Amino acid sequence: MTIRDRILELRRVKGSELLPHPRNWRLHPPMQQQAVRTLLERLGYAQALLARETAEGKLEIIDGHLRAELTPDELVPVLVLDVDPQEALELLATLNPLAGLAETDEAAWEALSAELVQDLPQLQDWLSFPAANDQELINQPETKEPAQRTSSETFTDEQQAPEESEAVYQVIVTCRSETEQRQVFETLRSQGHACRLLVL
Repeated sequence: MTIRDRILELRRVKGSELLPHPRNWRLHPPMQQQAVRTLLERLGYAQALLARETAEGKLEIIDGHLRAELTPDELVPVLVLDVDPQEALELLATLNPLAGLAETDEAAWEALSAELVQDLPQLQDWLSFPAANDQELINQPETKEPAQRTSSETFTDEQQAPEESEAVYQVIVTCRSETEQRQVFETLRSQGHACRLLVL
């Protein structure tokens, strides 16, 4: 099998001159924006953006929208790819999901994240969950509701739910994408709920 090299060249272009892809599906919550900004300020650019050249001679981003947005006045490294619009869509749709298929060595991740948090405490929330599947949560036994409570029973402000020290009450939200999952996660955490990311 012959693998093609689709990289034409490396260019350095101001972030503001790059065109966002009109089909970009990624959203960037505040926690991610702050984490990327912190790493850029600390380490600088260590990974190039991916882009294709349009018929008008502009560079259209395939990967790296947030980095371009955070540094509009900086010269950013861009790998210009020899791909057509359809191939660009395929890359746009698959780069992040394919990376998310990696599994996590929990011990290695915990050691690495704990070490980094000592130097970068502002990244603690971002490093509090692994990028891949949360197998620990997947393997937890299902929690059963107390037999005397029906699914339709609710409690008013004057009525307090019975205290049951052994019960754990959880809500599972099915999301349409990893992006939506992260948005729900961020919303619930901002409301004070204890949350973890889970991929089934």
